[in-house]
Amino acid sequence: MVARNRKAGVRVSETLLDFTNVEMTFPGGTVALRGVDLTVGRGEFVTVVGPSGCGKSTLLRIASGLETASDGTAQVNTDRIGYVFQDATLLPWRDVQANVELLAELNWQTKAVRAKKAAETIELVGLTGFEKHLPRQLSGGMRMRTSLARSLTLDPELFLFDEPFGALDEITREHLNDELLRLFVETRFAGLFITHSVSEAVYLSTRVVVMSGRPGHIVDQFEVPFDMPRDPDIRYTGAFAELVGQVSHALREGHH
Repeated sequence: MVARNRKAGVRVSETLLDFTNVEMTFPGGTVALRGVDLTVGRGEFVTVVGPSGCGKSTLLRIASGLETASDGTAQVNTDRIGYVFQDATLLPWRDVQANVELLAELNWQTKAVRAKKAAETIELVGLTGFEKHLPRQLSGGMRMRTSLARSLTLDPELFLFDEPFGALDEITREHLNDELLRLFVETRFAGLFITHSVSEAVYLSTRVVVMSGRPGHIVDQFEVPFDMPRDPDIRYTGAFAELVGQVSHALREGHH
């Protein structure tokens, strides 16, 4: 039986995302996911790594309601969901302010309310002063910051990230990882993040989930022991390298 259940106003201790034996078979017969059990609670940042085509993005689409699972139970206990895609998906004719206001506008919020929320989230992501810039005038990192700010206007309790930093250079990516962790510590949303980078997964997460090749299922999970807020220099320690190695080994084993 497939079930989706959304409830606003959940308590801090509650699980916001709960997948039980979730499966996904597409109309052509391709089995993308099989037997996935996954929970994400408020204050958890869970990152999923796995080979291309293993169903990572499908997991996010089910969580967001863009897809419905073929079988199993996909329970989402909030209606406040933020979604950041691989591409910033900005409207090229709208400036930063107008792009950030878009979701609030589509949710029928008044001009005054959405302008206030946009100003707050633009400041949160460090884009104050760029409100009137068009997307083509921004760097790739600034476009992703704009996308983040747009989702933050919804005050998400569950934040879904589909490889948002994959196309960026390493230094920009690391800066945005730090910014995202700062936002996570400030707002304590429940995060589900997809990436191909094992080091990014370990750096961002409270828990790393490793998926197999298609049909995707979870082959291992790793609790990340490093404290939040996270010191950027943790990336250069032996403990960090050891955990990256363990996750990478599980990823290779699960691919066979």
